[in-house]
Order: sequence, then structure tokens, then C-alpha cells
Amino acid sequence: MFLAYASQKGAAFVDRALYLPREEWADDPVRRVEAGVPDEVRFATKGELAKEMLGRAFEAKVPARWVVADTVYGTARGLRGWLETRGCSYVLAVPATKAVYHEGRQQQARSLAGDLPDDAWARASSGKGSKGARLYDWALVSLPEPEASGTGRWLLVRRGIGDPTELAYYLAYGPRETPAEELIRVAGRRWAIEDCFEQAKGEVGLDEYEVRKWEAWHRHVTLSLVAHAYLAVVRSDTYHAREPGAKRGIVVAQS
Repeated sequence: MFLAYASQKGAAFVDRALYLPREEWADDPVRRVEAGVPDEVRFATKGELAKEMLGRAFEAKVPARWVVADTVYGTARGLRGWLETRGCSYVLAVPATKAVYHEGRQQQARSLAGDLPDDAWARASSGKGSKGARLYDWALVSLPEPEASGTGRWLLVRRGIGDPTELAYYLAYGPRETPAEELIRVAGRRWAIEDCFEQAKGEVGLDEYEVRKWEAWHRHVTLSLVAHAYLAVVRSDTYHAREPGAKRGIVVAQS
């Protein structure tokens, strides 16, 4: 599992965690000893590991305004509430079957999206890709407001232009006056971690390890991420040396 930081000046990994499946690893004492897994390491869900990584980032004062992640974390038990208690805004992907509370009743995200009128959709770019702007049709539905004053919750739906059946869903939380354009931009920033993976695998050998030990995995991955971060800084200094300071960025979780 990986945590990356993304801003207008670039992106780089800031943390990593090794997920151990319960039966195959965490509860197998023989395998643990052979791999050198520390005694204090116990089974933790991906959501719990995400909290640990994000907690370290927050403690280190990483200046992130938003947390974005895929459906593994969008459905992780307690993660959204944990972020809200810390006043951290998020845009987390969720599956089509995710139940949301809207207008006095619960319904699946796909059902709510299917009932939206044509004028609820607007075309917008979620950022630049290798082939230009990433254009989609988007709809934003307000959900019941959270307890924290001045904040809001939304269901954000993305629909393919060429294939209207291609839909993606996000649960979002942030300042109440956040415009739809900002939420769309933030949702699109999750692609930054895919770019980081491509760079780290192609340039610093992130995936080129053949290890059988806990410590060896952490050594290889950590050194690869440090090298990737160094190259990210060099790129940023090269291309943005004369630009003013960037806005605060986004932390992105990925498994």
C-alpha cells in the first residue's frame, strides 16, 4: 500500500505499508518467523493501515487540503468518519452499489444517478492526461450535511462521453461552499499516483525486487521511493524554478 503527495509542482510517494492477509500471513506463525515479520505486527485491514499512514502524514504537517483514494478506501470501515473528525476533506471512490442517504431514504449510488435529469449533468475536465484534457460528464448530488458547521457531503458521479454506461462514483466531504469544479479537479488528481507508479517502476526499480523477508522488502521499497522523490524534486526545480509557490496539495492512497 502506498501514500503519495500531489501538488501543482509534482507528486511523490511519502509512505508505504505492507498488507498481510489474515489467514495466509498474519495468523501463520511459521510463515511469520521464516519471513522475519516482527512480533508486534498484527493483522490490520487496509483501512487501518491507511489511517496509520495518513496519521503519520498529518503529524508531519504535510500541507494537504484533500485526501483522494480508490474504492478500497472509499468503503473502508470508519475511514471517512476518521477523516471528518480531523477536519480533512476527501473525495473517495465508491462502488455503484454503495448506499447513500438522500431525500429521506437510502438507495444505491447507481440508482440515484439513474434518476438524475439530463440537466443535472455538465461536461468538464478532471485534469490533463497524456492525450489532453480528461473530459467527462459529471453530476453532483448534495447529501445530508454533517454535524460540523460549514461543511458538506456530496455524491459525485462521472459518466463517460462515448459510453454513457461507463460510470464512476465518489463520496466527497469538504467546505460547504466548495464548487463542483473543485471536486472534479480533486477527483482527477488520483491519477497522480498512477503516474508515480509508472515512474517509480520504470526509473528506480520499485517492482524489481525478489525478497522473502519483511526487512528486505521495506529496505528495497523505501530506497526506491526516496530515489523517486529525489527525481520528483529535481523535475520540479527544473520546470517550476521561476513560478510562485504552489497551492497546498493532495494526499492519495492506493493499494
